[in-house]
Amino acid sequence: MANNNQPPSAPRTVGAMQDLKSRMHGHILNRLNLEIIDQMAPELVRSQIGELVVELLAEERIPLNAQERARLISDLQDEVLGLGPIEPLLADPGISDILVNTYNQIYVERKGVLEKSPIRFRSNAHLMRIIDKIASSVGRRVDESSPMVDARLADGSRVNAIIPPLAVDGPILSVRKFSVDPYTMSNLVTFRSLTPGMAEFLEAAIKARVNVLISGGTGTGKTTMLNAMSASIPDRERIVSIEDSAELQLQQPHVVRLETRPPNIEGKGEITQRDLVRNSLRMRPDRIIIGEVRGAEALDMLQAMNTGHEGSLSTIHANTPRDALTRLEHMVGMTGITIPQPVVRQQIAAALHLIVNIERLVDGRRVVSSVQEITGMEENVVNMQEIFNFTRAGVDDRGIVLGHFQATGIRPWMLRRFRERGITIPEDTFEPERIYE
Repeated sequence: MANNNQPPSAPRTVGAMQDLKSRMHGHILNRLNLEIIDQMAPELVRSQIGELVVELLAEERIPLNAQERARLISDLQDEVLGLGPIEPLLADPGISDILVNTYNQIYVERKGVLEKSPIRFRSNAHLMRIIDKIASSVGRRVDESSPMVDARLADGSRVNAIIPPLAVDGPILSVRKFSVDPYTMSNLVTFRSLTPGMAEFLEAAIKARVNVLISGGTGTGKTTMLNAMSASIPDRERIVSIEDSAELQLQQPHVVRLETRPPNIEGKGEITQRDLVRNSLRMRPDRIIIGEVRGAEALDMLQAMNTGHEGSLSTIHANTPRDALTRLEHMVGMTGITIPQPVVRQQIAAALHLIVNIERLVDGRRVVSSVQEITGMEENVVNMQEIFNFTRAGVDDRGIVLGHFQATGIRPWMLRRFRERGITIPEDTFEPERIYE
């Protein structure tokens, strides 16, 4: 006869809990009506899963203490409704990146610094099932014939997955999270990513319909800056955004969002950013925002900026403003159209007005390292003048980067454009004596 007065059980090992969780997950899927689960409120489904777990534990007479039972129920709810082990990481507002290097190694980024997480998947097959779930939710697939996928989560977070045979050790998953409430310029000033004067200047540039290119390396915060700057676009304007994977969080009421489409299993049906840029010109946009320019669409973007779509924005991977122009020039060459180099540079100089370069420092902080104005051409070279910069001064004992923001003292040519549109900037904004730590 069973003894109902047993003492609380000892905590089970990690392996035993993983096995129990896997077995329970199978039982839950067999008992739940999967055809109607998507039509039910998530709270109701979570409640049903909790009740099922309690029933199954009683049926199998598995002794768990209260903490283990609560954790098991939570994990199984995340498994059925969410993305399994990484669901708590997605809910953590302090985490900006989740990097899964096969099933047993997960890193997260907090405040710009990577750290290893104790969370892990049961196996590579378990991780593969979560990757399939993400891809299928946005109508994409990932298998041996298509082993790479870009997707997005319901909250707009960007996901990239790559699986064997391309990933040698097992499936790799990378998640770039975005805050529910996009950062504003005020937030970036608080984070010491730029100064109040720089923020005021960039907001004025957007209102004055200046064409802006935001450059920087991977993870420097280009998309965050693009979101913050785009908040200054007036509500009365029609915006068309074009992205590989939709992640921009534009706040205006009149926004049309376009997203590329990969080829199908027969290799047909692909819609590229260049196709979308061309189509957007027929949609009567006031401004075109390209999440990231990375290929032949560069030529169409430059032509759009030169033909009445002023105030457009985009980002580009580059370490410096000069490198950004060089990359843009090479991208125009990807069109396959033979265009003389001087003509390409002339087009760039005429289309772009401002380059905002962002860097991630060794302590994890992102800063606007340079703001440069394009002033035209001189002897086949695109001329630029720096308006603001960030100067490093070393690293302290805690590993914090020391440095300061400073204006160069140059008054930008676009101030005349500001005045024509009734936009004023305090003159002392450009005084080099004003130094911000």
